[in-house]
This record gives sequence, C-alpha cells and structure tokens, in this order.
Amino acid sequence: MLDHIGIPVTDFTAAKAFYGKALAPLGITMQMDLAPEITGDGHAAAGFGKERPQFWIGESSKKGGTGHVAFTADSRAIVDEFYKAAIAAGGKDNGAPGLRPHYHENYYGAFVLDPDGHNIEAVCHKPE
Repeated sequence: MLDHIGIPVTDFTAAKAFYGKALAPLGITMQMDLAPEITGDGHAAAGFGKERPQFWIGESSKKGGTGHVAFTADSRAIVDEFYKAAIAAGGKDNGAPGLRPHYHENYYGAFVLDPDGHNIEAVCHKPE
C-alpha cells in the first residue's frame, strides 16, 4: 500500500548511524544519502530499504517524536536482534520483544524510541 515514508530527525548524522545499526538485522541498509543541495528543500535526507529506499529520514530543526514506523521481520529471532541492535545504537526501550495478543495471537513485536522519540517497531506475524 505505501511506497515510502519519511520522518524528521534533529541530528542527521546520529540518526543515520542509529538506523544503520538498528535496521541491519532486518536486512535494511542505507540506499541513498542526499546532500541538502540535492533534495530541493535545503535539508539532507537518507533513504533506507532492501532493494530501494522506502524509509526516509530528513534533517529538521524541529524535534518531532510523534512518528511510528513498524518494519516487518521474517522471524521472532530477527525481532529480538533488531531490539538488541537498536538499544545498543542508543535507542530507548518502548516495549521489549514479546507477543502482543491484543493485536492477534501471533503478533510478536519490539518497540524502541529513536533519538528523536519516534516509536520504531519490528514485528513478526508468523507463529514461532
């Protein structure tokens, strides 16, 4: 349904490092790193994805902290790896890996706040 999504970040360099480490267990890497003069709005941007950039961060002077993005994980073990990598990269716990049966019986997710306070999640919908 979605082609891509973007969120604002106040420390672009730190955010690139955070997302580079946090998304690595999901097989997501930085695909594009655009200088301010290229973006057209005077702010740097970086796009992350598997085959093409679908998750974008863009530098901003305003701290947002209201976004929520959930990335699909192929297994519960990868959700666990995402959580460990994101915490090690400076993220803050917002929900340790585990089942969330109030969504559905196989919903296994982990939630981390990025440096700007955005709620970043990895989720696996598969049983075991």
